[in-house]
Amino acid sequence: MTTGFATLPQLPRFVVANARIPGVFLDELPTPPDGDGLVAADIVINNGAVESLAPARSQMDFPHVDLDQGMVWPTFVDMHTHIDKGHIWPRRPNPDGTFDGAMEAVAADRTARWTAADVSRRMDFGLRAAYAHGTSLLRTHIDSIPPQDGISWPVFADMRAEWAGRVELQAVSLVPIDLFLDENAAADMVSVVAEHGGVLGAATFMIPELDQALDVMMRHAADRGLGLDFHVDETADPAARSLRHIAEAAIRNGFSGSIVAGHCCSLAMQPAAEAEATMERVAQAGIAVVSLPMCNMYLQDRQAGRTPRWRGVTLLHELAARDVAVAVASDNTRDPFYAYGDLDMAEVFRQAVRILQLDHPVAGWAGLVARAPAAIVGRDDHGRIATAAAADLVLFRARSWTELLARPQSDRTVLRAGMAIDNTLPDYRELDDLMGAS
Repeated sequence: MTTGFATLPQLPRFVVANARIPGVFLDELPTPPDGDGLVAADIVINNGAVESLAPARSQMDFPHVDLDQGMVWPTFVDMHTHIDKGHIWPRRPNPDGTFDGAMEAVAADRTARWTAADVSRRMDFGLRAAYAHGTSLLRTHIDSIPPQDGISWPVFADMRAEWAGRVELQAVSLVPIDLFLDENAAADMVSVVAEHGGVLGAATFMIPELDQALDVMMRHAADRGLGLDFHVDETADPAARSLRHIAEAAIRNGFSGSIVAGHCCSLAMQPAAEAEATMERVAQAGIAVVSLPMCNMYLQDRQAGRTPRWRGVTLLHELAARDVAVAVASDNTRDPFYAYGDLDMAEVFRQAVRILQLDHPVAGWAGLVARAPAAIVGRDDHGRIATAAAADLVLFRARSWTELLARPQSDRTVLRAGMAIDNTLPDYRELDDLMGAS
């Protein structure tokens, strides 16, 4: 098949030769990394798996495609998305670009339009884009306020089965934290999540009963063996400190399951001593933090007629320095929470580098969109390039970090099990019939 480079050999065994691989994706190094953290290598592929890694240009006598020093990455892991609400912008735009405007617009659209057929069509559209861009594992949050849970979770189950082997799917319930103050509602939600093999999630707010709700949630999660994934402090208000409460609840309850905290925007607005104390608790509790830089910069510190004063993102550098597991992800796509986006993790990484200043040096941060989120969501078989692993790879023409980050890399080639896929993106016109009047 013709790729962005040349024609791949149509043979069970061939070599992706003369490549540059970010060392963060490798356990075994065929040669030492250069000053930019890139490893010059040939990747030998046999029957869809990586047979071996060898020094660059050492396997040129075998059938090969010469990348001319182009970068090779593993396929991406997008660990925080909302594919149930994606692509509703044309029919329900955010009226003012604010968080409150997004909440109101989504609630109105969900009530009026989110049938199983509607959610399924939009989910499938988003997954086709993610697949074409090179994502192999995606976690989505699902609006689960009854009765929507009875609609969207079965649709998710169908999507997970349909997309198995192309994009592996995980799902998280998205409800307000105060739902867990109602024991019956909490039990019902936990049952839905457990039935579908999901992750228990909620959006936290600084309500007086926050600690009580967190204790109930963690008790249910521990009883059913569920992981936790929160929307946390998605605001510039420094008084929003639910991240600290989550960490202390995990310590107090001795919760041993996985915990992910998304957003955590207000942490960056708090006094240094307060932020330091919270990050210490987060590290102690073993909580992973995922930043959503594109969406956070879109929503946070938005006031009409005023230039924003901050970038909306959390303290990712400081968290990583404390050995807190961190990642970045897409978040919303073409809905009231983010008017743009296409579930393209190469774009997420490029924008994260700029927004969060993940450079000087950049090499170690590459794992934020592949290996790091794979480990966080319990799928170490994704996000790395290793002998005997599937040859699920993303081939870039870019030879260096500056080339990779300067352009969108729309000419990338995606290999799944060693075969180049058709990475034609779905046309937005396919959704036109969903965008008319209800």
